[in-house]
Amino acid sequence: MTTVAMTAVSRSDFGKGAARRIRREGNIPAVIYGSGTELVHVALPEHDLNLALRKPRVVLSVSFDGSTVLVKPRDVQRDPVKRNLEHIDLVIITKEEAQDRSDMADAIKAATAAAEEAGMDAASVVQALEAAVASGEDAGEAAKHAVSDAEHKAEEYADAAAHEAEVEEAEAAASAEPAAETAAE
Repeated sequence: MTTVAMTAVSRSDFGKGAARRIRREGNIPAVIYGSGTELVHVALPEHDLNLALRKPRVVLSVSFDGSTVLVKPRDVQRDPVKRNLEHIDLVIITKEEAQDRSDMADAIKAATAAAEEAGMDAASVVQALEAAVASGEDAGEAAKHAVSDAEHKAEEYADAAAHEAEVEEAEAAASAEPAAETAAE
């Protein structure tokens, strides 16, 4: 499961100066919101947050003020030059949605590993996986199909390339024959 537990600190100061102060302390200003809940301003540890955001479809289990909520990243703001985290918006999700995100992350991981093992482009396999899940297929089954579909496409491309090479060789041989006949005369 791609759920990462984090402890947040509630914050009550806002603005550019307060955000800079929070970042100097090694934290990132964040906002947590969702349906039926009030907006909550928190600060999250920068290092842990950076590591968590590297995982696909990550779910954060954020603890603050004695409560814990499951959230997903909605908007991640980074410095355009240094690529440092500046701010993050987090949306509260249900346990079912968290499980769906986790299943999809596991499927992406399995599909990527299978694609790399087969010597294929992992991005095309992940695209096929996401398309299958979007059409309503289960993430685990879609991962198996995405790899086999990508392998089938790779075979088709290899066959097409081999056929094209044969045609080019035949054309080259055919154009070489008349030149040989005129030279013999």
